[in-house]
Amino acid sequence: MEPGEAPVCTTLSLHPEALERARAALPDETTIQRASALLKALADPTRMRILLAMKQGELCVCDLSHLLRMSQSAISHQLRVLRDNRLVSWRREGRQVFYRLADRHVEEILEDALEHAGE
Repeated sequence: MEPGEAPVCTTLSLHPEALERARAALPDETTIQRASALLKALADPTRMRILLAMKQGELCVCDLSHLLRMSQSAISHQLRVLRDNRLVSWRREGRQVFYRLADRHVEEILEDALEHAGE
């Protein structure tokens, strides 16, 4: 086997019990599609920075724009992706809109990703 090459089976031999356990553990297609979209939304470094900043509490677009040194338009675009994937929620206070992590699950995903990346 060449370096970097993935090992593969050299003979075709199915394992019915293992296949059935794997099949039973697979969620429905809608759940898989939503989870895939969520991970895709998290895969962008700018969106990751936005989410990590919000771990400390809610921030408005102006705050995020200043913190990340990006235009408000660019921040708003990224927030729309995060909203569409239910990673952030928002509230309006007068003329300002404040964003926060949608729930504890999002914070846990971020923590797990950072922990895994640091291993």
